[in-house]
Amino acid sequence: MSDPHFSPTGNQLNPYLVVQDAKAAMAFYESVFGATTTMTMAMPDGKVGHAEMVIGDSALMLADEFPEMGFKAPGAYGGTPVSFCLYVADVDKVFARAIDAGAKEVRAVTDQFYGDRAGTLVDPFGHVWTLATHQEDLTEAEVQARFNAYLADQAKA
Repeated sequence: MSDPHFSPTGNQLNPYLVVQDAKAAMAFYESVFGATTTMTMAMPDGKVGHAEMVIGDSALMLADEFPEMGFKAPGAYGGTPVSFCLYVADVDKVFARAIDAGAKEVRAVTDQFYGDRAGTLVDPFGHVWTLATHQEDLTEAEVQARFNAYLADQAKA
């Protein structure tokens, strides 16, 4: 008997992206993030009705937008309030590859107070991604102290 609390992908929580041009988005995620497409359901008109991808150990689902059904890409809303954090082995390399493939930089890759090297971009389909490489393990107290120092620096600026 299968557990009704888990999806066929084995992940309980699966991001589901709605995009304009799902085929192009899938190619972007494959070439930039190393995603693997595990399933695609094509609509009669050629649009993608549903696709499943894997990035590392995480599942990602996506489809073309279908405004008549209420499924709209970020552009229909003027952007998105949702963002993703993707850990990669070499953030500088993957970030540059994303920019070369059409993503737009939001925040440059820099060392962060919380121990990661990270930067944020918007992919060509309107979704926001923070790409990161973990650099150092910190205690919660160390992170809080660095955060307080960061806030103090921001207040001075």
